[in-house]
This record gives sequence, C-alpha cells and structure tokens, in this order.
Amino acid sequence: MGNNDNDEHKTRLNKFISHNSRFSRREADELIKTGKVSIDGKVISDLSTKVNDKTIVKVNGRTVKVDYKRASTVIVYNKLKGEIVSKKDPQGRKIIYDTIPKKFNHFIPVGRLDFASEGMLLLTDDPKIATSLMNSNLERVYKIKIEGEVTASMISAMENGITLDDATAGAWDKTKTISMEFSKFLGYQIQTNTPKFSKLKVAISEGKNRELRRFFAHFGSKVVDLKRVSFGGINLNNLPSGKVRYLESDEYENLRHFMKEQTKLNRKNSNEDFYEDEY
Repeated sequence: MGNNDNDEHKTRLNKFISHNSRFSRREADELIKTGKVSIDGKVISDLSTKVNDKTIVKVNGRTVKVDYKRASTVIVYNKLKGEIVSKKDPQGRKIIYDTIPKKFNHFIPVGRLDFASEGMLLLTDDPKIATSLMNSNLERVYKIKIEGEVTASMISAMENGITLDDATAGAWDKTKTISMEFSKFLGYQIQTNTPKFSKLKVAISEGKNRELRRFFAHFGSKVVDLKRVSFGGINLNNLPSGKVRYLESDEYENLRHFMKEQTKLNRKNSNEDFYEDEY
C-alpha cells in the first residue's frame, strides 16, 4: 500500500505508529523494515505507506489503537553541555536520553543543539508538532560568549543579514553545506565587549546547522559558550540543567493557536499548488 491520489486524510505509517504507541518514528521505521508491521493481515515493508484512523495496523501482532482523546505532549529540557541530541551515538558519547526520564524516551527533539551547546530543547510525542516547529520562523533566543570584540562588521551582518559562499568555518569537518544565507537577526544585545571575550544575547528566526558558530567564525571569532534560553516564546526560566518540565497552560494554548494557523497555511498552499499544477 503506497501513496495514492486519496492521501489527503492519511498519515505516514511511521507517524501513525509513533503517535499512537510508545515507539519513536525511527523505531517504527525499523519495525516496518524488519517485517513486524502488518495492515489488514498483510506484512508491510514500504516506508512510504500511508494509513488513516480506520486502518487496522498491527505491530508484533498487536493492534495499534487510535486514542482520539490523546493530547499531544511537549516538554522543555535544559540540555547539558557534552550531550548529543540523538537516540544513539556511534562514538559512545552521552545522549540526551541518558538524562531525561525514561518515560520520554519516545519523544522527538524539536531541532538540535550541538555537543558543546546547552539550554532549551523542546521535545514532543507528536511528529506534526516537531516538524512544524522545526520549520518555523519562530524566534529563538541565545546567550553567547565569543572570543574577541563585537566588530562593526558583525553588527552590520546582524542588522542586515549576510550571504557566504564559504561558510565552512565553525561547521563540522564533514559538512556538505558550503554556502549559507543568514537572515538579519530579530534582535541583539551586546552585554560585554572586550578585546578578549564578549557576551551577547541574540534572537534569530532560523535553526540552521551550527548557524551562530558559523556566523561569528566568518568574522574570525569563535563561539566559546552558547545557551538557548527561549524558543517561540517558551522560556527556559529557572529550569535547572538536566531537568525537564511540561508546558504551562498558556504555552499550550499558544502552541494550539500556532498549529491551527499552520494547518490553515498548509491547506492554502495545497490549494495553490493544485491550481498551479492544473494550469
């Protein structure tokens, strides 16, 4: 059962499984690949398969039941330095799931913070929320410490944006992304500015790979400390390092409003795409 023309109200099989069971989306993919998932008694191996709430999906012979009353959950985690945002690390380094409570092991991280970064990381059990937040232009606020002074060139780039043909400085050694376009910062505050080290608080609307490290590396400055303190109006506040909390009621309300707007936007774009294809 692959994609077809009536997929409007269907969802990808791995998302269906992860949203209605304890399995993560990646774990669902593995279950599908190893022949442990069936639909209407037929083993499914096609990862592109889509289903709806009426489809009989079984994992290891047990029916995955749709819980219509189930509310999506989002948590805030204050990530520690020296942790990898991943389910596992080939190098054996510590991962976030070594620290967060086991009951959240199936939660999906909303974007990533690299090994040397710390601070706010949102995780959710709803793939749609994770994808929408990751791809959004919601404000992300960071406190950073850089080597050297904040220069006039840095300020100009923060205020106007900059395009780099070679953005490998500050990136991982094996990065495949060479050129990068940095939008102008939503805001910035220079807290200290000295020849040795400077501290800033910056707000950006993107979540590109090692974006801030690559931005300042272009100007010959290394980011030595980076901590995210806010994402989309959700603040880290006084949450201790290595601890989690649930969203507050007003934060959930704002998230529900955001998701409704995203749904409207997606429908509008889908209709536009349809008419463009027709003509």
